[in-house]
Amino acid sequence: MQLSLFPISVYLQRIRAEHNEWRYYAMSIQPDLFGGALLMRRWGRIGTAGRLRLDQFPDEGAAANALAHHARQKLRRGYRVIAQNAPLFS
Repeated sequence: MQLSLFPISVYLQRIRAEHNEWRYYAMSIQPDLFGGALLMRRWGRIGTAGRLRLDQFPDEGAAANALAHHARQKLRRGYRVIAQNAPLFS
């Protein structure tokens, strides 16, 4: 699956059973209270809450560029796109 032109969320997985590796990486762009945008990144072992990082950006475009950059890095490391532009965090 290929990323859409401007995704606002993406869910990636890397499963390598021979190495006992079951990882996920989820990213979502959310508006903040000050007119900017937040890039929410959550990663960890599948089935766990994992870790959460929030990065603040001045606008949604800058956050979308960062999301695309991180997604490209993860795809190069063997992650696969499972879902995009779907609600990931609740």
